[in-house]
Amino acid sequence: QVQLAESGGGLVQAGGSLRLSCAASGRTAYTMAWFRQAPGKEREFVATIDWSGGSTYYTDSVKDRFTISRDNAKNTMVLQMNSLKSEDTAVYYCAARRWSNSGRYTYTSEYNYWGQGTQVTVSS
Repeated sequence: QVQLAESGGGLVQAGGSLRLSCAASGRTAYTMAWFRQAPGKEREFVATIDWSGGSTYYTDSVKDRFTISRDNAKNTMVLQMNSLKSEDTAVYYCAARRWSNSGRYTYTSEYNYWGQGTQVTVSS
């Protein structure tokens, strides 16, 4: 099992920044990702990073604004969010895969472990 715990959410004005962290414990968390879920909407993919940290992928709406990174020595993953918009308001979830095979994983069904989520609210 892998336990994931998000932190860093909060309330910020449009144009501001937030830094989300995800702490992993237990078994190795291979490919990791951030998803988000706004009220009344399905959970959607935001960004993913492979085990080495050398391969990342973002949904179009956050490209050039968000940066995903990880520090395997500290078992943490970070999502740096800049130029935030009201449409970024959502609960943000950290996710991890159980297996180490390479690939681009953007569906919730492709992830085995999930955190409890952290609320991000962007006021306009």
